[in-house]
Amino acid sequence: MVTELLEKAIQAAAELPAEEQNALASLMLSELAAEKRWADVLASKPETMERLVQQALEEIRAGRVTELDVNEI
Repeated sequence: MVTELLEKAIQAAAELPAEEQNALASLMLSELAAEKRWADVLASKPETMERLVQQALEEIRAGRVTELDVNEI
């Protein structure tokens, strides 16, 4: 099953030259593989995720976190 948005992206990509299609496909596959690796690591070690959450909350409480402004990246 493909969502409407993904179908639209695929149709737009199909209009690109083959080299650009391949580059886009490689990027998508790489991102999907990276997401799977993170999911696998976090699923196999829930204590790691809990530790990261606690560290993040501590940083927030200590005021060492600032809101990210995407326009300043």
